[in-house]
Amino acid sequence: MRAIRGAIQIDADNADQMREAVVELMSAILDSNQLATKDLISVLFTCTPDLVSDFPAASARAMGLGEVPLLCAVEMAVPGSLPRTIRTLIHCESTRSQTEMSHIYLRGAAALRKDIAQ
Repeated sequence: MRAIRGAIQIDADNADQMREAVVELMSAILDSNQLATKDLISVLFTCTPDLVSDFPAASARAMGLGEVPLLCAVEMAVPGSLPRTIRTLIHCESTRSQTEMSHIYLRGAAALRKDIAQ
């Protein structure tokens, strides 16, 4: 079992932007790590407290991840933290080592992990 992290920032709290961003992020993580839906064990999403327009899990279900256990939570409201950010932690089955897993940070969230950002 492996774990993969990722994040993406959106411009505004808007359900359409959230759906687009979740699909972009999840697609990038799955493609980069050569994963299929059957490889996923669970997916945890967090959103910064300023995102309330929709659940990221709803977008993941709409893109075909409906059989994967999904959970949403609110990220800690740390002063000065990156706003409008959706984060994910994916647990999956993979033959790759943990160091071979690709963690994906897109758009403004690239600032969170400049060492590994896409």
